[in-house]
Amino acid sequence: MVGTPINGRTRPAFGVVNGGVHDLGPSSTPPSNAGSDYGIIEFTREDVEALLGEKSKGRTDLIIRWFQDLELSYSLEQERLKNSLELAQQKCMEIELLLKIKEEELNSIIAEMRRSCTSLQEKLIKEESEKTAAMESLVKEKEARLNIERSQATLSEDLGRAQRELQSSNQKISSLNDMYKRLQDYITSLQQYNGKLHSELSTAEEELKRVEKEKATVVENLTMLKGQLALSMSSQEEATKHKDALVSEAASLRLELQQVRDDRDRQLSQVQTLTSELLKSKDSTEKSSSELNNMAIKINELEAKCALQDDRIKALQEQLTIADEKLQVSDISAIETRTEFEGQQKLVNELQRRLADAEYKVIEGEKLRKELHNTILELKGNIRVFCRVRPLLPDEGSSTEGKIVSYPTSMEASGRGIELAQNGQKHSFTFDKVFAPDASQEQVFTEISQLVQSALDGYKVCIFAYGQTGSGKTYTMMGRPGHPEEKGLIPRSLEQIFQTRQSQQPQGWKYEMQVSMLEIYNETIRDLLSTNKSPSEATRTENGTPGKQYTIKHDASGNTHVSDLTVVDVQSVKEVAFLLNQAANSRSVGKTQMNEQSSRSHFVFTLRISGVNESTDQQVQGILNLIDLAGSERLSRSGSTGDRLKETQAINKSLSSLSDVIFALAKKEDHVPFRNSKLTYLLQDKHLQLVIKQN
Repeated sequence: MVGTPINGRTRPAFGVVNGGVHDLGPSSTPPSNAGSDYGIIEFTREDVEALLGEKSKGRTDLIIRWFQDLELSYSLEQERLKNSLELAQQKCMEIELLLKIKEEELNSIIAEMRRSCTSLQEKLIKEESEKTAAMESLVKEKEARLNIERSQATLSEDLGRAQRELQSSNQKISSLNDMYKRLQDYITSLQQYNGKLHSELSTAEEELKRVEKEKATVVENLTMLKGQLALSMSSQEEATKHKDALVSEAASLRLELQQVRDDRDRQLSQVQTLTSELLKSKDSTEKSSSELNNMAIKINELEAKCALQDDRIKALQEQLTIADEKLQVSDISAIETRTEFEGQQKLVNELQRRLADAEYKVIEGEKLRKELHNTILELKGNIRVFCRVRPLLPDEGSSTEGKIVSYPTSMEASGRGIELAQNGQKHSFTFDKVFAPDASQEQVFTEISQLVQSALDGYKVCIFAYGQTGSGKTYTMMGRPGHPEEKGLIPRSLEQIFQTRQSQQPQGWKYEMQVSMLEIYNETIRDLLSTNKSPSEATRTENGTPGKQYTIKHDASGNTHVSDLTVVDVQSVKEVAFLLNQAANSRSVGKTQMNEQSSRSHFVFTLRISGVNESTDQQVQGILNLIDLAGSERLSRSGSTGDRLKETQAINKSLSSLSDVIFALAKKEDHVPFRNSKLTYLLQDKHLQLVIKQN
């Protein structure tokens, strides 16, 4: 009865009694019974059978107690091993937790170092005056990084796993660098594709022009054919009237002929009657000769009358034959006219079909142009920064402070890079486009004209002029009055928009333009087109109209409105030029040590474009914002005090907020600080497109 329960416990089988060894051969090694009071007892199968056969209970009790002690020692050993295992697992979890904490600390420190390095680099580009402090901070950060790497090396000696994970993270960083290089190659390929799209766009525009010429030719041919068709229809109507007249004449002639025939038959019957009577008179000898003579005379008259009737019948038959011939000719002419009319009708239908196809091609070509145009702009980037270098003024030749500006000529940096050498140190900067001092206003506008076209296509476009005071921002945006060749971006953009509006009228497009102009002075909105101005505005009181508050509102569709702001409908460039002159006279300017005519406010020109195509029911809503920002300046150089000091502080604060918004949009961060200033909050729904940095 081996293996049955004894007092609530299970007795081990034979194999278990001998230490759990199933193979009972002579080479098997007995298990250890350390912890038992009875030492090592070995049993063979014969011994076990002999024990079971014995009736003596003393040795059986001894075996039972040994079994119980052995089982107790096994359970104690098992509990001790479980406790040891739990302690080892807990210690392992603590070590893993410590490793994770250390890893998170290292990752956070590395991320913080990277953010610090990025912010330092951005501040280095933003303000050259803080270069020394930024370098010291960068050195400190590098020292801190070295200290962290030393602590990381010491920790790696105790935590091999953490070191391996750190190495894998370094490998990931290197792979990210490789990926960055591949992305640069991909950007290069995209630029090549951009060039290809430009060529396809030019071919599409040429095809569009050719289709428009063909459309004009078809319209002229259609007009000419319509005139010919009208003449053919009028001639056909005259032929039909003539035919009807001939038919009616032939019918009357037939009736007259029938009457003549009836008269002839009646007269023939009379002749026959008279002849019979003559025969009777001849037979009758009783009639007198006088009556015979009368009868002969009457017969002669009747015969003459019959001859005349025959001649008249022949004439009528000839007239009838001529009328039939004329009727046949008229029928043939009518058939030919109808055939020609049907041919002209087919030609008109074919021309109308070709005209419809040409109009469809024009519409499809315009859609393709818009798609290619906006694809090119997306490839170039939604936020682009141009740099324009102002020529030196006559009094600046001797005060360059050791600065030398040069332009790299390498393939990658040509037209996009600028180098500044100052006090023996060389600094390189890269932009989307760099304009040298000899660049004309037309060359600058050529680069942004595509963005102006996007506003006509229904997009929201913003163009900023950004830079320190006296760098030429207002000249870039407004130009020089009285010099047409030096017109700024705003007048040139308006000319392009109204020219495009005129050229698209034959395609069914109708546009409505609305203009508003405002300035933001000391975080206060002023309406530059308001007609309710008071003399107190000259002293820069609150807002454009005393007591009137302008608030910025964003509706559910994402559009921005300024309450009580003057909006003017415009129909020509001259109207907008008049409004620009009015706004320029109302704008806040002041004199500082850096600029005699310094703009002390942000000028925002907004053109709202609403377009409708009556033939295709297409609608577009575009907005063009052209912004002349106030110039940034250093208080140490401008010498501003009093009101000028407040103006400078407000300008620098709003420009700093604008920089934060642009950087957040460029990095595609979740939170963009639009509410930090009136300027950024006003432009919240606008798609930033271009920043022209003046130097």
